[in-house]
Amino acid sequence: MTHRHHSIDYIELAAPDLPAARAFYAAAFGWEFNDYGPDYAGIRAPGGDREAGGLNPTGTPGPGGALVLLYSTDLDSTLEGVRAAGGQVTQEPYGFPGGRRFHFRDPAGNELAVWAAR
Repeated sequence: MTHRHHSIDYIELAAPDLPAARAFYAAAFGWEFNDYGPDYAGIRAPGGDREAGGLNPTGTPGPGGALVLLYSTDLDSTLEGVRAAGGQVTQEPYGFPGGRRFHFRDPAGNELAVWAAR
């Protein structure tokens, strides 16, 4: 596992309903998980072995915290995947310097964004 000094190393999302959160992120993004029982799930990218985050059922979800941005090579397809998995799109895709992005809330209420380069 590679860790870089002063870089973002791990993101933890509040997930009061851990099975629902796992199902949403698996369906929307293909995420895989390390199972630590009913109290925690580690997040892995599809086919990856590095744990990059976690789902914590004791946290309180909601907008206003740090915004996590995910990258997509096909923003429109990702947008449809988020909707199909039950995510609520809070900002439709819009342009910004360097690309496009949209914001959404997961079923627990955490707000995230997805961006793609132009």
